Amino acid sequence: MFTSLGPPRTRDLPERTLSFARMAGPGAILVGLSIGAGEIVIWPRIVAEHGATMVWAALLGVFLQAWVNLEVARWTIATGETIFTGLARVWQGFAPLFVLLTVLAWLAPGWGRASGLALKALLVGPGGYGSDTLWTVVTFAAVALLLFGPKIAYRAVERAVEALVLVVTVGLILVAFAVGTTQTWLQLAEGALNVGYRAPGMSGKDLFVAIVFAGAGGTANLFYSFYLRDKGIGMGGLVATLQNPLRGRTEAVEVEGFAFPDDAENARRFGAWWSYVKADQAVFFWGLNTITIALFIFGALAVLHPLGIVPGAGSLIWDEAVILEGVWGPAGRTLFLLVGVATLFSTQITVLDGVARSIADILHTNFVAARRRSVNWWYLVIAGLWMVAGCVITWIMERVGVSELGFLFNAAYMGGFAMAIYVPVNLYLNCRHLPAAARPGAICIVMNVLASAVYVGFAIACLWWEVAG
Repeated sequence: MFTSLGPPRTRDLPERTLSFARMAGPGAILVGLSIGAGEIVIWPRIVAEHGATMVWAALLGVFLQAWVNLEVARWTIATGETIFTGLARVWQGFAPLFVLLTVLAWLAPGWGRASGLALKALLVGPGGYGSDTLWTVVTFAAVALLLFGPKIAYRAVERAVEALVLVVTVGLILVAFAVGTTQTWLQLAEGALNVGYRAPGMSGKDLFVAIVFAGAGGTANLFYSFYLRDKGIGMGGLVATLQNPLRGRTEAVEVEGFAFPDDAENARRFGAWWSYVKADQAVFFWGLNTITIALFIFGALAVLHPLGIVPGAGSLIWDEAVILEGVWGPAGRTLFLLVGVATLFSTQITVLDGVARSIADILHTNFVAARRRSVNWWYLVIAGLWMVAGCVITWIMERVGVSELGFLFNAAYMGGFAMAIYVPVNLYLNCRHLPAAARPGAICIVMNVLASAVYVGFAIACLWWEVAG
């Protein structure tokens, strides 16, 4: 059933020749993934109900995940392998386990449905023509054009997400200027310093979900590995990029990666690549994510919380947009709906792309039967089936009255258990299997041990609550 993984090939690390600006992209895509439902749905909804008292947890979630992403990147830039291949080198049983976790977390199309609802609200209003399923199909069709049209999927995803993130950031800044007061900013600052507080009525399980959703969350952090490879970062520059099999012949993507000789020259080259990754995470994932989640929270704190409005399923974006209409007129409503569509659609693109990449990579790397087809073929088939399944599940859930919030909370809940597994294992992998020059230093080890303690602790607590409850 399993195919054996061969030893890595010995190669010198490629020289870094481009500036940070020329290599920008992987971190920006991860931001596009992160600003989705956690920032525009989950956290604003929490703030609408409880105020800014737990802002610290949102900031903690983003901060911890930045350190987790650094360790994901470390393996890929040092070896050219995806992080899933690295995990399989520790234990090949992780292959079917992470396929299962990916399916359980992401199959229910929370972002597709939320994105469709936002688009519907923008174009025809929430009570206008069309069911949730119809508008979900529309958004999936747009995603299909972006993923299956260009020859190289990564370039289309990068450009689309960068444009959407720009729309979101500029729109949120304008909203903050429109509705913000000094008092609101003070409340936001107090909540950021209120470390450890959990509002009455906020369960530990819900807090776990909220922390995981502050940032990419779950297996989504592992998608960073693919973006670095396709951008040619580190040893990723020696690996073929994922290409669209619908656009002609595709180059085979290697399974086994590389190991560089542990000498002074390769240590210098690794340091240059590592400097890029640290800047990428500091500027985009930690910096921009912190700003955007704070602005989304700020909007809910200024607009919804003072009126005691706690939006229900599918209505948060519309509720904020209607209130902004009272401030700026129709332009205010349109602005926030555009922000909502851009936010959720960017997440929908990156989730579908990342899920298809993950399962395709795991299957092709670890299973004998899957090697008969290229990883590009697997990517196409999985992405196509995933979209069809998403539309069917949306239709079923709409009929039985299950909202997109249920989908989203499930994704974060399952994702938290995935993080409890891969965060400590990834740290072990990098400490045990990389050359000395590429191994994590004391600060990275401490921060990832802390992150492991948070995710493992919450996962154990959640299991206890499930059994005891």
